[in-house]
Amino acid sequence: MDDDVDARPARDRWDAERTDVLGDRWRARTLHLRPDAVTRRTGVDPVATLVRRVPDGAPTRRAVLHLHGFVDYFFHPHVGDALAAAGYDTYALELRDHGRSIRPGRPPNETTDLAVYTEEIDAAVRALRADHDVVVLLGHSTGGLTAALWAEARRGLGLVDALVLNSPWLDVRGTLFERTALARAVHLVAGPVPRLPVRRIAPYYGRALHRDTGGEWDFDLAWKPHEGFPVRAGFVRAVRRGHARVARGLAVDVPVLVLASDAAGPHKVGHDALLRTDSVLDPAQIARRAHRLGDDVTFVEVTGGAHDLALSTPPVRERYLREVTDFLASRLPTG
Repeated sequence: MDDDVDARPARDRWDAERTDVLGDRWRARTLHLRPDAVTRRTGVDPVATLVRRVPDGAPTRRAVLHLHGFVDYFFHPHVGDALAAAGYDTYALELRDHGRSIRPGRPPNETTDLAVYTEEIDAAVRALRADHDVVVLLGHSTGGLTAALWAEARRGLGLVDALVLNSPWLDVRGTLFERTALARAVHLVAGPVPRLPVRRIAPYYGRALHRDTGGEWDFDLAWKPHEGFPVRAGFVRAVRRGHARVARGLAVDVPVLVLASDAAGPHKVGHDALLRTDSVLDPAQIARRAHRLGDDVTFVEVTGGAHDLALSTPPVRERYLREVTDFLASRLPTG
């Protein structure tokens, strides 16, 4: 861990719940976090946000905690509905400087160490464990990598009962040059100038998703802009360090389900299959790395899946959600 991470025991400070932006069925509450490296630069402390779906009846003793990716946040009420039908209460954690947790004065989505998010993941899991006997962590993309690294660091503690990874970012997509020489150059630059922007994400996938540009989904473009936020050298180094750990092999000690599309689509230009292929990551890389996460890993290829499988076309996302709920039903205790 670098100096972004404070290893002292957390004293969780939660605000009262409020109605969430998703509507009356959803609630959110803010978690105040300890000062971090960004605080020292900006004077603004970080926060995280825990969102929950109000149960249809009595709360269950089983919960799923959703963890978003880079330039992302939780706007997936249909996922909550599907999990509720399978007997799970749904929660989503917005990490510091993402989505609902973005605050003026703090740069969005910026970090130099994925381990800094341990504080809010720990706090959210503690909150869920107070009311639930079974807790599942579901991570998407960068959130999938972060979830896997967190589960490895917390193995043996019984904090979660299963890990579900939706198109997790387990390796860098790109040419051999981009994955080797260019990545090494960014790593070297990240030491002296971690905030140096090294790229931006392409806008095509976001446009294909959003209802104002022909898509199906209504999400806040201040929290999830089509062009993303600057991808900085320190963030790339942090992710590549995570990739290296996965490549060496993790020892996640709970059942893991990894799901990915069956095909990669072009990610530098728009194309007519943005919602039927993964235009962000390479599913073949995900498949190769999946079984390095632990001894009990199931990999499922979802034909026609988009990068976020939960935002695929209706038949495909229904299959994705069915694979998730079937896996949980088969692998977790029912008592």
